[in-house]
Amino acid sequence: MSLFNLNNKVALVTGGGGVLGGSMAEYLLQQGATVIILHYKEQTVTETVERMSAISTKVDGFVCNVVEKESMQTTADAIVEKYGQIDILINAAGGNMPGATIGPDQSFFDIDMGDFKKVVDLNLFGSIIPSIVFGKQMAKQKKGVIINISSMASERAITRVAGYSASKAAIDNYTKWLSVELALKYGDGLRVNAIAPGFFIGNQNRRLLLNDDGSYTTRGNTIINNTPMKRFGDADELHGALHYLCSDASKFVTGITIPVDGGFSAFSGV
Repeated sequence: MSLFNLNNKVALVTGGGGVLGGSMAEYLLQQGATVIILHYKEQTVTETVERMSAISTKVDGFVCNVVEKESMQTTADAIVEKYGQIDILINAAGGNMPGATIGPDQSFFDIDMGDFKKVVDLNLFGSIIPSIVFGKQMAKQKKGVIINISSMASERAITRVAGYSASKAAIDNYTKWLSVELALKYGDGLRVNAIAPGFFIGNQNRRLLLNDDGSYTTRGNTIINNTPMKRFGDADELHGALHYLCSDASKFVTGITIPVDGGFSAFSGV
């Protein structure tokens, strides 16, 4: 059997109704995995499952909130009862808020702490809580893969996105910490890694990076000028790293963050 085989794996994708999370979910379906979409909006879950059913009937969805442990536990119990196992957890839920982003005419001292805390809750605790709840089942099984979603904002000082940067930097450290914790206490069958996308066009950053006519904004041009490949990424370009980390091809790999960024993290600007 191929080390890359994902048949009969049960994969959970938080934020599976989003651009990047949805693309990952579709890819895993194409590879033969059973994919479960987790999202806080019922309409999004229904529409996403219906759309992905055209790819495979091995798709399901649950309405839950990644920042509420009770909600996640209820969902975990239902999934284990129905499917008997949890093999892969992709913590793709995340996002930003205007108050945690510094506007062009603002400074750090204008940050809305309420929004800042919400961004940290979603990006950091929205990955920690699912890891606790679903990771407990993986610990019982003595096997399982958790993949967090980091960002270029975690290792480079990217202007304006203060709350997002802080929460994603915490994801990198948490990925390392949890990988060590689970391996030491539950064995080498449990692995925790992360993917750090570079700049991809999503619903939340589209207006920051693109003008209405599709041309780059000033910020978009700055990013392109600091990306050696001179373009934004396409969602399907995360699939290779995703497949590797989900499969047994990486069974001796834990605690790492893989950048998928067109060279952005390697380039000094000179």
